[in-house]
Amino acid sequence: MSVQALPAVAPEEDEIAEAADGPEAKAELDPGHLRVVEALLFASADPVDEASIAARLPEDTDVRTLLAELAQHYENRGVNLVCVAKKWTFRTAPDVAPRLNLEREAERKLSRAGVETLAIIAYHQPVSRAEIEEIRGVAVNKGTLDVLLETGWIKPGRRRDTPGRPLTWLTTDEFLSHFGLASLKDLPGQKELAAAGLLDTRPAVSVYSSRANDSALPESIEEADSGEEMPEPLEEGAEPTEELTDGS
Repeated sequence: MSVQALPAVAPEEDEIAEAADGPEAKAELDPGHLRVVEALLFASADPVDEASIAARLPEDTDVRTLLAELAQHYENRGVNLVCVAKKWTFRTAPDVAPRLNLEREAERKLSRAGVETLAIIAYHQPVSRAEIEEIRGVAVNKGTLDVLLETGWIKPGRRRDTPGRPLTWLTTDEFLSHFGLASLKDLPGQKELAAAGLLDTRPAVSVYSSRANDSALPESIEEADSGEEMPEPLEEGAEPTEELTDGS
């Protein structure tokens, strides 16, 4: 039996491409060119396009092949070479990224206006915004109340049964918990504030410090919001006046 030889068949185009991507083709890549591309991508703060990479290499250098080789090299590493909007950059591997996230509590210092507003609410609750402004002697910025609300130290109380029905403000259980108070009765008195150096000659401080010596402080936040108006402290030598109303 004779064996007939098969005619030679020209390789298909995909076979040629496969051969070009094979080990022999990779061996032809200049290691120096790979290092230049790698260094350029690492040093750049922004993604780099192929034209910028080619400008740093000899003419006729196959930039895409170099990039494909680098991308394969970093495929299973902590960083990957990726193409974003036709530009190349190194990005943290998706499976590693969650382990790199650090959560830290950012402490924000309460402003002087916030401290004074919180103290006035604590010693005078329930108190309206107009009453806070009357005690401090300056307008209360809405942002000040917003910060205290966001912190969870104050909350809206009942509306006063007066013209304009102004909203009142109260402290919260979170306020008591943060400052280690069992109840509002545990708020420091005037002598304790003075001993701690927290009293000065500012009008606002003198007013709410006088309230710190007031035995009429409510026992709890619920009692403060019960609807009964707490007596306002009088400055020394002052005559009683009619109840302050807020028409806003």
